[in-house]
Amino acid sequence: MKIEVWSDFACPFCYIGKRRFEGALEHFEHKDEVEVVFRSFELDPNAPRKTEENMHSILASKYGMSYEKAKGMNDNLTEQAKAVGLDYYFDTMQPTNTFDAHRLTHWAGEFGKRYEMTERLFKAYFTESELLGDHAVLARLAGEIGLDEKAAAKMLESDAYKEDVREDEGQSSRLGISGVPFFVVNQKYGISGAQPEDVFVNALNKIWKEEHPLTMVDGSDDLACKDGSCALPNDKE
Repeated sequence: MKIEVWSDFACPFCYIGKRRFEGALEHFEHKDEVEVVFRSFELDPNAPRKTEENMHSILASKYGMSYEKAKGMNDNLTEQAKAVGLDYYFDTMQPTNTFDAHRLTHWAGEFGKRYEMTERLFKAYFTESELLGDHAVLARLAGEIGLDEKAAAKMLESDAYKEDVREDEGQSSRLGISGVPFFVVNQKYGISGAQPEDVFVNALNKIWKEEHPLTMVDGSDDLACKDGSCALPNDKE
């Protein structure tokens, strides 16, 4: 079973959804047969690398609400994150453009560390208030998961993996994905949003059964119990 997850590092629901999904996998009987691949999605491709605005004012401006209401919504998200063991600090979070962070995950994937890089970037943004639009920060984070920091910095200075990010985004468009997180199972089934663990578990079990129906093989009905009796073939009195 292959599960592709479209998400963005600036999306608070994506990190929460990641944790809930991981919790669901722990309760999925066939978890060892699941391949998880994170795909790139930018909520705001035009976002600046650095801004003086904080997350509360950006949210208030985007949805035309008061600063207090926006802060209240972010406080609610902080509580949702805490429920799955995550610490969000919206007051010090640094809004930024996430394109280069996505390029970095593709590069990390060349070394089998795309999943690990994805987790490190989420934590850096939501918990540690790191500026993910800064190449030096990104290179350091790559070094922290065992990758070559200098090589990461050199890659970020180039346009490498730009097309990989665009391909992920193009694929999301073709699939009709307009919001994240979005989970696609075997390129056939879609699960939208940071669903509760039990929703993920139920969906995975249902999909597994649909993808692995019972297959009958040739055999004798004489070896089956029928009509309330279990007589063996050639049974002697």
